[in-house]
Amino acid sequence: MPNRVAVLSDIHGVLPALEAVLAEPDVATADLIVLTGDIAAGPQPVEVLDLLADLGDRVCWVGGNCERELVEARAGRAASIEVSNWAAGQLRDDQLDRLAALPLTVTLEIDGLGPTLFCHATPRDDEEVVLVDSRMERWAEVFAEVPAEVTTVVCGHTHMPFTRLVDRRLVVNPGSIGMPYGGAGAYWALLGPGVQLRRTRFDVDAACARVAADSTFPDAAEWAEEYLRSRHSDAEALAVFAPRDGRSSRV
Repeated sequence: MPNRVAVLSDIHGVLPALEAVLAEPDVATADLIVLTGDIAAGPQPVEVLDLLADLGDRVCWVGGNCERELVEARAGRAASIEVSNWAAGQLRDDQLDRLAALPLTVTLEIDGLGPTLFCHATPRDDEEVVLVDSRMERWAEVFAEVPAEVTTVVCGHTHMPFTRLVDRRLVVNPGSIGMPYGGAGAYWALLGPGVQLRRTRFDVDAACARVAADSTFPDAAEWAEEYLRSRHSDAEALAVFAPRDGRSSRV
Protein backbone atom coordinates (compact mmCIF):
# COMPACT_ATOMS: atom_id res chain seq x y z
CA MET A 1 0.00 0.00 0.00
CA PRO A 2 1.56 3.36 -1.00
CA ASN A 3 1.65 5.83 1.86
CA ARG A 4 2.18 8.96 -0.25
CA VAL A 5 1.09 9.38 -3.85
CA ALA A 6 1.79 12.40 -6.06
CA VAL A 7 -0.92 12.98 -8.67
CA LEU A 8 0.06 14.78 -11.87
CA SER A 9 -2.70 15.56 -14.35
CA ASP A 10 -3.03 17.37 -17.65
CA ILE A 11 0.67 17.89 -18.30
CA HIS A 12 -0.13 18.61 -21.95
CA GLY A 13 3.38 18.21 -23.23
CA VAL A 14 4.95 21.05 -21.23
CA LEU A 15 8.42 19.93 -20.23
CA PRO A 16 9.54 22.87 -18.01
CA ALA A 17 6.40 22.61 -15.88
CA LEU A 18 6.79 18.85 -15.50
CA GLU A 19 10.47 19.18 -14.58
CA ALA A 20 9.60 21.74 -11.90
CA VAL A 21 7.07 19.39 -10.29
CA LEU A 22 9.33 16.34 -10.47
CA ALA A 23 11.98 18.38 -8.64
CA GLU A 24 9.64 18.94 -5.68
CA PRO A 25 10.93 16.97 -2.67
CA ASP A 26 7.48 15.54 -1.95
CA VAL A 27 7.25 14.24 -5.52
CA ALA A 28 10.81 12.94 -5.60
CA THR A 29 10.22 10.96 -2.39
CA ALA A 30 6.62 9.85 -3.06
CA ASP A 31 5.99 6.12 -3.09
CA LEU A 32 4.18 6.47 -6.41
CA ILE A 33 3.38 9.06 -9.08
CA VAL A 34 0.00 8.68 -10.76
CA LEU A 35 -0.67 10.39 -14.08
CA THR A 36 -4.35 11.07 -14.71
CA GLY A 37 -4.35 11.67 -18.44
CA ASP A 38 -3.74 14.33 -21.09
CA ILE A 39 -0.04 13.78 -20.76
CA ALA A 40 1.47 14.55 -24.16
CA ALA A 41 -0.93 16.68 -26.21
CA GLY A 42 1.12 19.86 -26.30
CA PRO A 43 4.30 21.43 -27.65
CA GLN A 44 6.90 18.97 -26.22
CA PRO A 45 5.23 15.55 -26.37
CA VAL A 46 8.23 13.34 -27.07
CA GLU A 47 10.36 14.90 -24.35
CA VAL A 48 7.60 14.68 -21.74
CA LEU A 49 6.86 11.02 -22.47
CA ASP A 50 10.56 10.11 -22.41
CA LEU A 51 11.11 11.83 -19.07
CA LEU A 52 8.16 10.02 -17.49
CA ALA A 53 9.13 6.68 -19.01
CA ASP A 54 12.60 7.03 -17.49
CA LEU A 55 10.97 6.98 -14.04
CA GLY A 56 9.95 3.38 -14.62
CA ASP A 57 7.74 1.66 -12.08
CA ARG A 58 7.51 4.78 -9.91
CA VAL A 59 4.84 5.98 -12.33
CA CYS A 60 1.31 4.63 -12.79
CA TRP A 61 -0.28 5.79 -16.04
CA VAL A 62 -4.00 6.45 -16.67
CA GLY A 63 -5.27 7.54 -20.07
CA GLY A 64 -7.30 10.61 -20.96
CA ASN A 65 -9.20 11.82 -23.98
CA CYS A 66 -6.04 13.34 -25.47
CA GLU A 67 -4.21 10.00 -25.39
CA ARG A 68 -7.07 8.47 -27.33
CA GLU A 69 -7.14 11.42 -29.73
CA LEU A 70 -3.38 11.24 -30.38
CA VAL A 71 -3.67 7.59 -31.33
CA GLU A 72 -6.70 8.31 -33.53
CA ALA A 73 -4.98 11.27 -35.19
CA ARG A 74 -1.98 9.14 -36.07
CA ALA A 75 -4.39 6.68 -37.68
CA GLY A 76 -5.91 9.42 -39.83
CA ARG A 77 -8.84 10.70 -37.73
CA ALA A 78 -7.95 14.33 -37.09
CA ALA A 79 -8.38 15.81 -33.63
CA SER A 80 -10.30 19.03 -33.10
CA ILE A 81 -7.25 20.74 -31.56
CA GLU A 82 -4.35 21.44 -33.89
CA VAL A 83 -1.59 20.88 -31.34
CA SER A 84 -2.87 17.31 -30.93
CA ASN A 85 -2.62 16.65 -34.65
CA TRP A 86 0.91 18.02 -34.67
CA ALA A 87 1.90 16.07 -31.53
CA ALA A 88 0.55 12.83 -32.97
CA GLY A 89 2.97 13.18 -35.86
CA GLN A 90 5.94 13.67 -33.52
CA LEU A 91 5.53 10.58 -31.38
CA ARG A 92 7.49 7.38 -31.93
CA ASP A 93 5.64 4.13 -32.47
CA ASP A 94 6.62 2.86 -29.02
CA GLN A 95 5.16 5.97 -27.44
CA LEU A 96 1.91 5.62 -29.35
CA ASP A 97 1.71 1.96 -28.34
CA ARG A 98 2.06 2.97 -24.69
CA LEU A 99 -0.67 5.58 -24.98
CA ALA A 100 -3.01 3.21 -26.80
CA ALA A 101 -2.71 0.67 -23.99
CA LEU A 102 -3.45 3.00 -21.07
CA PRO A 103 -6.40 2.07 -18.84
CA LEU A 104 -9.39 4.34 -18.29
CA THR A 105 -9.18 3.85 -14.51
CA VAL A 106 -6.83 2.49 -11.87
CA THR A 107 -7.82 1.76 -8.27
CA LEU A 108 -5.22 1.77 -5.48
CA GLU A 109 -5.42 1.37 -1.73
CA ILE A 110 -3.88 4.53 -0.23
CA ASP A 111 -3.01 5.04 3.40
CA GLY A 112 -5.64 7.21 5.06
CA LEU A 113 -7.89 7.40 1.99
CA GLY A 114 -8.81 3.77 1.39
CA PRO A 115 -9.64 2.39 -2.07
CA THR A 116 -8.97 5.31 -4.43
CA LEU A 117 -10.06 5.33 -8.07
CA PHE A 118 -8.00 7.40 -10.51
CA CYS A 119 -9.45 8.50 -13.84
CA HIS A 120 -9.14 11.39 -16.27
CA ALA A 121 -12.62 12.92 -16.60
CA THR A 122 -15.03 10.51 -14.90
CA PRO A 123 -14.77 6.80 -14.14
CA ARG A 124 -16.98 5.92 -17.10
CA ASP A 125 -15.83 8.38 -19.77
CA ASP A 126 -12.59 10.14 -20.66
CA GLU A 127 -14.09 13.51 -21.62
CA GLU A 128 -17.37 14.18 -19.85
CA VAL A 129 -17.42 17.08 -17.41
CA VAL A 130 -17.99 17.32 -13.68
CA LEU A 131 -17.10 20.45 -11.72
CA VAL A 132 -16.71 21.57 -8.15
CA ASP A 133 -20.25 22.97 -8.27
CA SER A 134 -21.89 20.17 -10.24
CA ARG A 135 -25.25 19.04 -8.82
CA MET A 136 -25.34 16.00 -6.59
CA GLU A 137 -27.57 14.28 -9.14
CA ARG A 138 -24.87 14.70 -11.77
CA TRP A 139 -22.23 13.17 -9.51
CA ALA A 140 -24.56 10.27 -8.72
CA GLU A 141 -24.99 9.70 -12.45
CA VAL A 142 -21.27 9.59 -13.30
CA PHE A 143 -20.48 7.48 -10.22
CA ALA A 144 -23.33 5.02 -10.78
CA GLU A 145 -21.03 2.11 -11.64
CA VAL A 146 -18.24 2.87 -9.17
CA PRO A 147 -17.93 0.06 -6.60
CA ALA A 148 -19.32 0.98 -3.21
CA GLU A 149 -16.01 0.26 -1.51
CA VAL A 150 -14.28 3.09 -3.40
CA THR A 151 -14.08 5.96 -0.93
CA THR A 152 -12.03 8.45 -2.97
CA VAL A 153 -12.10 9.40 -6.64
CA VAL A 154 -9.32 11.43 -8.28
CA CYS A 155 -10.04 13.03 -11.64
CA GLY A 156 -8.56 15.72 -13.87
CA HIS A 157 -9.68 17.03 -17.28
CA THR A 158 -11.02 20.47 -16.29
CA HIS A 159 -7.65 21.97 -15.21
CA MET A 160 -8.98 23.47 -11.95
CA PRO A 161 -8.01 22.04 -8.54
CA PHE A 162 -10.63 21.21 -5.95
CA THR A 163 -11.69 18.79 -3.26
CA ARG A 164 -15.27 18.14 -2.25
CA LEU A 165 -17.48 15.50 -0.69
CA VAL A 166 -20.03 13.69 -2.84
CA ASP A 167 -22.41 11.67 -0.69
CA ARG A 168 -19.60 10.64 1.72
CA ARG A 169 -17.12 9.97 -1.07
CA LEU A 170 -14.15 12.31 -1.41
CA VAL A 171 -13.46 13.74 -4.88
CA VAL A 172 -10.11 15.32 -5.73
CA ASN A 173 -9.04 17.21 -8.83
CA PRO A 174 -5.32 18.08 -8.72
CA GLY A 175 -5.56 20.76 -11.43
CA SER A 176 -3.23 20.97 -14.40
CA ILE A 177 0.55 20.86 -14.75
CA GLY A 178 0.78 22.42 -18.21
CA MET A 179 -2.50 24.26 -18.91
CA PRO A 180 -3.77 25.71 -15.60
CA TYR A 181 -6.92 27.80 -15.44
CA GLY A 182 -6.96 30.37 -12.66
CA GLY A 183 -3.30 31.25 -12.19
CA ALA A 184 0.18 30.46 -13.47
CA GLY A 185 2.09 27.55 -11.97
CA ALA A 186 1.98 23.77 -12.11
CA TYR A 187 -0.82 22.29 -10.00
CA TRP A 188 -0.75 18.78 -8.54
CA ALA A 189 -1.88 16.85 -5.47
CA LEU A 190 -0.22 14.84 -2.71
CA LEU A 191 -2.32 12.02 -1.27
CA GLY A 192 -1.83 10.10 1.93
CA PRO A 193 -2.85 10.12 4.67
CA GLY A 194 -4.83 13.24 3.73
CA VAL A 195 -5.09 15.39 0.61
CA GLN A 196 -2.88 18.37 -0.17
CA LEU A 197 -3.52 20.48 -3.25
CA ARG A 198 -0.16 21.89 -4.29
CA ARG A 199 1.12 24.56 -6.66
CA THR A 200 4.69 24.62 -7.97
CA ARG A 201 5.87 28.01 -9.12
CA PHE A 202 8.52 28.25 -11.81
CA ASP A 203 10.01 30.91 -14.07
CA VAL A 204 7.20 31.35 -16.57
CA ASP A 205 9.16 33.78 -18.74
CA ALA A 206 11.99 31.27 -19.10
CA ALA A 207 9.54 28.40 -19.67
CA CYS A 208 7.72 30.25 -22.45
CA ALA A 209 11.03 31.11 -24.11
CA ARG A 210 12.18 27.51 -23.85
CA VAL A 211 8.99 26.08 -25.33
CA ALA A 212 9.12 28.60 -28.18
CA ALA A 213 12.78 27.77 -28.89
CA ASP A 214 12.68 24.00 -28.50
CA SER A 215 9.32 23.01 -29.97
CA THR A 216 8.76 22.72 -33.72
CA PHE A 217 5.01 23.26 -33.29
CA PRO A 218 4.35 26.29 -35.53
CA ASP A 219 2.30 28.11 -32.88
CA ALA A 220 4.47 27.10 -29.91
CA ALA A 221 5.22 30.65 -28.77
CA GLU A 222 1.56 31.69 -28.83
CA TRP A 223 0.47 28.44 -27.20
CA ALA A 224 2.93 28.95 -24.33
CA GLU A 225 1.91 32.56 -23.84
CA GLU A 226 -1.74 31.57 -23.57
CA TYR A 227 -1.47 28.51 -21.35
CA LEU A 228 1.72 28.77 -19.31
CA ARG A 229 0.72 32.29 -18.32
CA SER A 230 -2.78 31.01 -17.52
CA ARG A 231 -4.60 33.65 -19.52
CA HIS A 232 -7.94 32.00 -18.68
CA SER A 233 -9.38 32.46 -15.20
CA ASP A 234 -11.17 29.72 -13.29
CA ALA A 235 -14.39 31.77 -13.52
CA GLU A 236 -14.09 31.89 -17.30
CA ALA A 237 -13.34 28.19 -17.48
CA LEU A 238 -16.28 27.30 -15.27
CA ALA A 239 -18.60 29.35 -17.46
CA VAL A 240 -17.39 27.50 -20.57
CA PHE A 241 -17.50 24.04 -19.00
CA ALA A 242 -20.77 24.43 -17.06
CA PRO A 243 -23.19 23.52 -19.89
CA ARG A 244 -21.29 20.30 -20.47
CA ASP A 245 -22.23 18.91 -17.07
CA GLY A 246 -25.90 18.90 -18.00
CA ARG A 247 -27.02 21.89 -16.03
CA SER A 248 -28.16 23.85 -19.11
CA SER A 249 -31.06 21.45 -19.62
CA ARG A 250 -31.85 20.88 -15.94
CA VAL A 251 -31.45 23.89 -13.72
